[in-house]
Parts: sequence; structure tokens; C-alpha cells
Amino acid sequence: MSSEKKSSVETDGSQYEEKVLYINRVAKVVKGGRRFSFSALVVAGDRAGRVGVGLGKANEVPEAIKKASKQAKKSLIKVPMTSEGRTIPHEVLGSFGSGKVLLKPAVEGTGVIASATVRGILEAAGIQNVRTKTLRSRNPHNVVKATLDGLLKLRDFESIAKARGKSVADITG
Repeated sequence: MSSEKKSSVETDGSQYEEKVLYINRVAKVVKGGRRFSFSALVVAGDRAGRVGVGLGKANEVPEAIKKASKQAKKSLIKVPMTSEGRTIPHEVLGSFGSGKVLLKPAVEGTGVIASATVRGILEAAGIQNVRTKTLRSRNPHNVVKATLDGLLKLRDFESIAKARGKSVADITG
């Protein structure tokens, strides 16, 4: 496992931070011995509400990381956050396969209380105050996809108010 961070600037001027979440080595046994291959799980985000995750496979680690970061930048999603606290608007449970991740908003100063895999995604998205709990599966692939599922389920107060035909003040109390 590695926790490598680097920044890259895209052609449109936006900057994404990349972090390697998990590197896996697999061996294929052939006549002459073992052939090793690597897969890398990378998160990319602009720390302003956009985050993406990619998986790359190759015979060398740097090439796998390069493929994964390219895929992560292609799969960016927008994460709704509260304006004042840089946290999520409401509690949500994301799931994928047997993995489940509970995301709870937290007050200013709490920080990111999460496992290493979930922490990488939330920090890349720019979320600064949140509490999480990884339930059932601890497999990094399932945890990453469950976290993304939870982030996709989030809705901001403006869209909820508009759907109900009320003002934001009526909903937030």
C-alpha cells in the first residue's frame, strides 16, 4: 500500500490532486516462473467539490498509476457540500457489493474521521468535517465504490427546497 500525492494541471487550467489509495500485486504462474502484474487505485480531486476514482492495471507500478489517474480524471463527479462548514449536507449510507460506508456531517473543527481509503476520497473532494464508519467489507475496491455511491446520493438544501416548493429556511428550520 502506498500514499503518494502529486498535483497536476489540466489544459483548461483546473488543478487536480492525485493520491494512490491502494496498489495490488498479482502473480500469474507460467512455465518459466511467475509473472507479476500490478493494479493501482487512484483518487483525483480539486478540493472544491469534484472527485473521481480510477483503476489502472499494468506490468509496472508507474504505468498502472498513470492509467488509474487518467481514468480518475475522466470519472469526476460533483459533491454537494454545505457553504459554511465544508461538510456534507446530511447523513447518507453508500453501498456497493458487500461494502457499506456511513457518512455523517460533523461540526466545524471535527476533521475527517475515516479509514485511509475513505479519507483519501473525502479530502480530495474538499470535505473537511465528517464522521464515517466502514461497515461489512473492508476491501478497498468495495469501500471506494460505496463511498462514491454515498456521495452521489447527497442532495443540497437548494434542490430539496425547490422540489418541495419551499424555501431553504423552511427546510433547515
